Amino acid sequence: MVLFLHNRYRVAGGEERVVEDLARLVREELGEPVTTLSRDSAGIPRARAAIGLLRGGTDEQQVARAVRESGARVVHAHNLHPALGWRALDSARREGARVVLHLHQYRLVCAVGVCFTGGRECTRCHGRNTTPGIRRNCRGSIPEAVAYGASLALWQRRLVELADVVVVPSEFAVARLRQLGAPLDFTRVRVLAPPVWPPAAAAAPSGSYALVVSRLSPEKGVDVAIDACRIAGIPLVIAGDGPELAALRARAGGGDVRFAGRVADSELAKLREGAAIALAPSRSAETFGASVAEAMAAGLPVAASRVGALPELVEEEGLVAPGDAASLADAITRRAGDAAAGRRGLARVRALCAPAAVAQSLARIYDPGPGAPSA
Repeated sequence: MVLFLHNRYRVAGGEERVVEDLARLVREELGEPVTTLSRDSAGIPRARAAIGLLRGGTDEQQVARAVRESGARVVHAHNLHPALGWRALDSARREGARVVLHLHQYRLVCAVGVCFTGGRECTRCHGRNTTPGIRRNCRGSIPEAVAYGASLALWQRRLVELADVVVVPSEFAVARLRQLGAPLDFTRVRVLAPPVWPPAAAAAPSGSYALVVSRLSPEKGVDVAIDACRIAGIPLVIAGDGPELAALRARAGGGDVRFAGRVADSELAKLREGAAIALAPSRSAETFGASVAEAMAAGLPVAASRVGALPELVEEEGLVAPGDAASLADAITRRAGDAAAGRRGLARVRALCAPAAVAQSLARIYDPGPGAPSA
């Protein structure tokens, strides 16, 4: 039995999808049952959230009970803030479980997790020095910024010390965590790409519009996609929700842009079938780019920012400078409907994200064998 721990974000994003996909991978590829203990930040009062952050978690007894009752041999922890914290990992270890800490973002050092504030990338916080995030009010609320900054400074080292192994989604994520001074023993860090299940038959791109699948927040650069598609003269469909929705609708200003909102997997598959190209115009240092990998698995060519881990996925011909709408428009014009680019992307994502290959790597993380390093 594997127990997943996950504190869901107020606004759901790619991490929630990856957590679901990893649970599916464990069940279907490793043949092991999975149970999940989750918390939802949207339902946690802010005062209780602050207590959880500063204390290092509030729900450790529930975690201990879940390990005992499920008989979990592995606890695979994802986002732990604010309700779970390091105390959840401590409880899991005391019950005899192997602890895997999965860092999908940079929240070990950065209070917002994405190293982006004030409209640009930011790596001012370093190690236990989280005061820049407090001074710049990166959380949008001074009390919340203080709670996050203080808790990261207090507990980041304790958190990683309780993990037998730390998992990140890309080589870039390893490099960025080093840059941030994360207190990690990098000999115990493993890179694991998210699993991606290709459609039964990835079709050649034959649609008429560009597609963005993203949380609608400033670092995702969806405004750049709107401008680029206007320049390129191609319709744009945007699937996702988030705090920038109203501003993006205003920017679209009557152009050929459709906001589809958050859509179910079946509807998303249909959107990809009708697209000519997928866009990833991010301004921030993505740790992977799950929606990009899914688009590639569907046979779509991709135009993306040359930032973060996206160059590990997307070929050079599809990369442009972040924030450059004109260059993105040129890439759209070159690559929209390019079946050969779609085939190359499909081959790349199969090599990196095929469920069977990811499962083999995850099995070695769960069962490292004798002599493997541990906390």
